[in-house]
Amino acid sequence: MFLYNRVNKKELRKKVAAEPFRRITMSFYRYVHIDQPEKLRDELYAYWDSLKVYGRIYIAHEGINAQLNVPEHFVMDFINHLYKNPLFKDVPIKQAVEDDSKSFFALKMKVKPKIVADGLRDNSFDASNTGTRLDAVIFHNKMEEPGVVLVDMRNNYESEVGHFKNAICPDVRTFRESLPKILKEIEDKKDQNLMLYCTGGIRCEKASAYFKHHGFKNVYQLDGGIIQYAREMKRIGMESKFIGKNFVFDERMGERITPDIIAKCHSCGASSDRQVNCENLACHVLIIQCEKCATEMKSFCSEKCFNEYTESAAKAG
Repeated sequence: MFLYNRVNKKELRKKVAAEPFRRITMSFYRYVHIDQPEKLRDELYAYWDSLKVYGRIYIAHEGINAQLNVPEHFVMDFINHLYKNPLFKDVPIKQAVEDDSKSFFALKMKVKPKIVADGLRDNSFDASNTGTRLDAVIFHNKMEEPGVVLVDMRNNYESEVGHFKNAICPDVRTFRESLPKILKEIEDKKDQNLMLYCTGGIRCEKASAYFKHHGFKNVYQLDGGIIQYAREMKRIGMESKFIGKNFVFDERMGERITPDIIAKCHSCGASSDRQVNCENLACHVLIIQCEKCATEMKSFCSEKCFNEYTESAAKAG
């Protein structure tokens, strides 16, 4: 058995489109010591592959970070098998807010140095001394309290299309950039209530411990992240304070939380939160581009990229 995909993406898309069943998009993570991540990777891959589970999973000595979709008829088999492992017993599993069954087209499972690239030396602080987890409703209400410092722990291309009202959204491209930048911006607010949120909660685990280490006395994190918050607000009929789209790292690119479009097309400035990668693979930068500009510019981010691509294609053949 090969522990990697050997079929091209176009064929994989066709295969999923032809499936006569629905897939459920889910995610989970857990910081837990794993003695042999390679062995665990092989064991999980073998079983998940037998269930036709697709997704992107990172395993490290420090834990697991998984985003995946599971055939609906195998969901309980998947969960029961996962919970039989003492490392993952009762790990919270989040289900997507919007789900077209086409979030992933292959199973990719990698052993990494860390499950989130944070750039931190974990022995420099107590990474287990995390902030207080707040459920969706308590977090929702606490945001209105005076003196709250609300911080988005995601990257700028994520918060650009959707964020909580009045949140500090750092202008960064990576999580490792955000920690020192945010610390510098809010270092005079150590006595205030610091409230952190991210997509599913994993980045807030390290971030909350980091800020506590740097002297913040009252640190809170949104349990389950934006995904769980959006599902809970919808379930109980409360108006979401998260506006716009929740960016996700799969083929869907985003989940619509509210109708608000808070971003602008990078090409013309029109209201849009349509995110695409530049067609020039040498660039491939993630941009916001409205339908009109995508048609006119053929989904390239600039005239320069279009010219580079056409010149390269002409030379190739």
